[in-house]
Amino acid sequence: MSQRALDLLQMMAKEGGGCSPNVVAYSTVIRGFFKEGETGKACNLFHEMMQQGVEPSVWTYSSIIDALCKARAMDKAELVLQQMVNKGVQPNNVTYNCMIHGYSTSGQSKEAAKLLREMKSRDLIPDIVTRNSFLASLCKHGRSKEAAEFLDSMTAKGHKPDIVSYRILLHGYASEGCFADMIDLFNSMESNGIAADCHVFNILINGYAKRGMTEEAMLIFTEMRGQGVSPDVVTYSIVIAALSRMGRLTDAIEKFNEMTALEVQPDTTVYHSLIQGCCIDGDLVKAKELMFEMMNGGIPRPNIVFFNSVINSLCKEGRVMDAHDVLDLVIGIGERPDVITFNSLIDGYCLVGKTDKAFKILDVMKSVGVESDVVTYSALLDGYFKNRRIDDALTLFREMPRKRIKPGTVTYGIMLDGLFRAGRTVAAKKMFHEMNESGTTVDISTYNIILGGLCRNKCADEAITLFQKLRAMNVKLNIKILNTMINAMYTVQRKEEAKDLFSAMSANGLVPNESTYAVMIRNLLKDGAVEDADNMFSSMDNSGIIPSSCLINDIIRMLLEKGEIAKAGNYLSKVDGKRISLEASTTSLMLSLFSRKGKHQEDIKLLPAKYQFFDGFG
Repeated sequence: MSQRALDLLQMMAKEGGGCSPNVVAYSTVIRGFFKEGETGKACNLFHEMMQQGVEPSVWTYSSIIDALCKARAMDKAELVLQQMVNKGVQPNNVTYNCMIHGYSTSGQSKEAAKLLREMKSRDLIPDIVTRNSFLASLCKHGRSKEAAEFLDSMTAKGHKPDIVSYRILLHGYASEGCFADMIDLFNSMESNGIAADCHVFNILINGYAKRGMTEEAMLIFTEMRGQGVSPDVVTYSIVIAALSRMGRLTDAIEKFNEMTALEVQPDTTVYHSLIQGCCIDGDLVKAKELMFEMMNGGIPRPNIVFFNSVINSLCKEGRVMDAHDVLDLVIGIGERPDVITFNSLIDGYCLVGKTDKAFKILDVMKSVGVESDVVTYSALLDGYFKNRRIDDALTLFREMPRKRIKPGTVTYGIMLDGLFRAGRTVAAKKMFHEMNESGTTVDISTYNIILGGLCRNKCADEAITLFQKLRAMNVKLNIKILNTMINAMYTVQRKEEAKDLFSAMSANGLVPNESTYAVMIRNLLKDGAVEDADNMFSSMDNSGIIPSSCLINDIIRMLLEKGEIAKAGNYLSKVDGKRISLEASTTSLMLSLFSRKGKHQEDIKLLPAKYQFFDGFG
C-alpha cells in the first residue's frame, strides 16, 4: 500500500512544521515502492527528497542499491554507491552485502571479491550471508575448488561456516561431479560441529542420481536413515525418479510404499516419475491405478504434455507399439491427444521402417479432429527418404499446398538432403530454386545441406562457386561448411586454397574441430605429405582435441599402405581397446602385410611389442 503511504507523506509535507517528513519517512516509502516493483516511483521520490533538502541516510542509499542489485543493474548500483561516498555517507555492512550479493548472483566473482577486500579496508566484517553469497557465486560458475579455498580461509580467520555454507559447496561439488571432494567435505562436517540435515543428504543423493550412480545414491539414502535423519518428499522424489529411470520399477514402488507408510505425502513429481516408469515398463494397469490415486488425493493427473514426453521417448527407442498402448491409455482416461502426440508416433513408425503405418496416422488424426501441421508432413517426408521411397516423398510434398500447409525451412532442408543423398542432383537444384522463389528463409543449415550434397555428387566445382558467392555476400559461415569446402578443394586439386581456408579459420572467428583436422590429415596423407599430416595431428593434440577411433584407424591404414610402418606404429600405440580400438579392416590389413607371406613381414619389429604377434600368422 505504498501509494497510500506516499499520499500521507505528501499531506505531511503540506502541513509543514513539526509534521514535515524526515529521512526515515522518505526512506520507508522509497523502500516500499521498491518492494512492490515500482522502481520509477521510488526513484522519483528519492529525487523529490533531495529537492526538499532532506539528506539521504545510509539506509536510504542501501535500499536503492539493494533494489538495483536485485534488478542486476550493477552499473547503476555502482554509481549510487559512488554518489553516496561523495556525499560523505559511509557504506555499512548492509550496503556491501547488497553489492556483493548483486555481483555474486550476476556471476561477477572478481568484482564481488574486490568489494570483500574493500570492506576489510574499511574495518567492516562481512557477515555469513555475504560470505555464503560469494561462495554460491563461485560454485554456480563451476569454480568449486576456489570456493573450497575461500571456505578454508573463512575458517582460518575465525569466521565459522554455517550449514548453508556446507550445502552450497556440497552442491557445487555434486554439480561438477567431484564426488571424492564432496564426500570428504561431508565427512568433515561432524568434526566441525555441523550436523548434516535432510537438505544436505538430498544434495548428495541428487548429485549421484543425476550422474546415473544409483547404487551410490542408495548407499547415502541408507546412511541418512542410519544417522536418524528422516527423508522428506524431496528425498523420496529423487530416489524414486532415479530407480524409475534405471528401469528398477519394483524398487521404485517399494520406496513409494515406504514413504506413504511413513506418512510422507507423495507430490506430483513422485507420481509422475512412477507413472512414467510404469509406461516405459509396459505396466499400464499400475500407471492407471496411480493416476486414480493421484486424483483421489486432490493432485491433478498428468496432462497430455506429460504423456507426449513418454510417447516420444518410446518412439525414439523404436517401441512404437508400446507408445500406441500409452496413447490408448491417454484416450481411455479422457485426455485428448494433440498434434505433438501423433507427430511422435509418425516419427516412431518411420524409424522402424513402417512408413505405410506412419502415413495412416494422418487418417487417425483426421478422425479425432486433430489438424496435421508442417511438422507432421516433415516427419513423414523424412521417413520416406530414410526408407528410400523418394517418389512417395515427392508426391507427399506436392500434396502440402492442397492441404494449405506451407513448407518451411526445415521441410525444404529434408527434401534437399533426401534428393542429394538419392543422387537426384538435378531435382535437388530445382527444389532449391523453388525454395528461393517461395520466399522461404534459406539459413546456414540449408547451405550446409546444399554444399555437402553437391560435393557428395561430384559437383565440387559448383559447390566452390556457391561458396565463393556466400563469402562475397558476407554470409556468416560455420565450421561444418568450411570442413566441407576444404575437402571439396582438395578433391578438385585446389590444394593451396584448401590450406589457405584452414589457415583463415581463426580470422573468421571459427575454431577447427576434430572433423576439420580429420579432413586435413586424410587429404595430406592421400597426397603423400606424411610429415605435414604428422604436424597437423600434433596441432590437434596441442589444441586439446581428442581424435576419434575412426580417424586413428584411417591414419594407421593409410600409413601402412604407404609403407610408413614406423609412423603407423606410433599411431598404433594410441589404441587402448576402449576409447580407441582397432577396426576389422585395420586388423585385416595388418594380417596381410605382416604375416609370414606378407610384403612387410621383416618390418614387424617397428610396431609396438603387443602387435608383433602378427608375425606368427602364415
